[in-house]
Amino acid sequence: MPRRRSPQSPRVVHRTARAGLRVTPAQRRRLLGLLVSAGDVWACVLELNAWRRARQDRPLASYQELCRALAAAGPGTFGELDTEGARSVLRRYSDAWFATAQRRKGGDHRARFPRRRALVPIRWYHGTFALERRRLRLPAARGRPPLWVRLDRDLPYPPAQVRSVTLIYDAGRLWVDVTAEVPVACYPAGQEPDPARVAGVDLGIIHPYAVAGPDGQGLLVSGRAIRAEHRMHLADGKARRRAVAHRAPKPGQKGSRRWRHHRRRQRLAEDRHRRRVRQAQHEAAKTVITWAVARRVGTLAVGDPRGVLKLDAGRKHNQRTRDWRIGHLIAALKDKAEAAGISLTLVDERGTSSTCPACRSRIPKPAGRVLSCPSCLFTGHRDLAAAANIAARNGGGTTSASLVADVTHRRAGAHLPGVSPSRRDPRRRAHHRGARGSPGRHRPAPPT
Repeated sequence: MPRRRSPQSPRVVHRTARAGLRVTPAQRRRLLGLLVSAGDVWACVLELNAWRRARQDRPLASYQELCRALAAAGPGTFGELDTEGARSVLRRYSDAWFATAQRRKGGDHRARFPRRRALVPIRWYHGTFALERRRLRLPAARGRPPLWVRLDRDLPYPPAQVRSVTLIYDAGRLWVDVTAEVPVACYPAGQEPDPARVAGVDLGIIHPYAVAGPDGQGLLVSGRAIRAEHRMHLADGKARRRAVAHRAPKPGQKGSRRWRHHRRRQRLAEDRHRRRVRQAQHEAAKTVITWAVARRVGTLAVGDPRGVLKLDAGRKHNQRTRDWRIGHLIAALKDKAEAAGISLTLVDERGTSSTCPACRSRIPKPAGRVLSCPSCLFTGHRDLAAAANIAARNGGGTTSASLVADVTHRRAGAHLPGVSPSRRDPRRRAHHRGARGSPGRHRPAPPT
């Protein structure tokens, strides 16, 4: 939770980590009851505003007005949900209402005001909960015992830095989002990032991050493992849908227990895939920041390619761009750069992959990864050339579009299935004829 800090206090940033919960059936019922009670608070506000709209009164949207309406309802109205948890629901509703009103005022008529939700996340701020290693105490309403739950992993933050916890329900599981104050990194004198040293960052699908820094240094982060995870997940999803197509319920027909079990397993697979990709992209962003800190880069100029998402490039390429997750790549890099004391700016990247970084002449975009200029005979990696052009476009930067000579290669997604040692997905069939089981290391054929 943001709080007032003295100007002399060290700089901090707020970061959130997600942890699963190991609960008993009784604890699970109580936690789901809290989320249902939060949904009742949300529905109560919607009904109240519907009545006021019928009387042509102004709707209640500000957080202070909603809190006064909650206080008038009296204690014990929403089951085991305590006052702090109910107020967090009201704050979420107020923020969503004003964000929608601002978007509609700006001309976006597709923005919709809050609707009814069955389960609403609940947030508790510092001082209302207790955290002891993997044990978390969540408050309850007056007269009800507090709820102690156990986390499934250690948190990356000390308990003194934790400012809030949020209870959510996602893909059939209960989770807790822990938000903490993380101090910005401090460096010894002479080793801190220099804002005058600028590095350009080009975002891509094959290479999530291609970085061209000063002194002719570059970094290529390979995302082929992430792309393979997307492909295999898409193939597995199609296979699962074909396998159960004959027993799928008709529109308007209630599904059987087997069908509900299949849908639950499908949601778990989708959530597992999203977690894998999100973790791999965070690893790639951490690699970029570690590389930048080691070279005292103080400014990252990131090319913003989100304009290409509006272009229709065919069924297959549209699927690739949908799986790209450009916004998460930028957000992950921005969060880690802020914690490291590095500034990040977005630059228009249009034409950077088809411009020679040496003579600035336009070149037809090559089909492969090598960029060749017929004017000055420059040859180099296409993504690194684009990163060098992005760095040169940064206003006030001192990084010139020099030729990248020293290139560092890194891989992202070492935790993905099949990445090591054979770098094949174990869900594929064995690549040796007649072999059974998952593929292993390539071994020489036995002597005949």
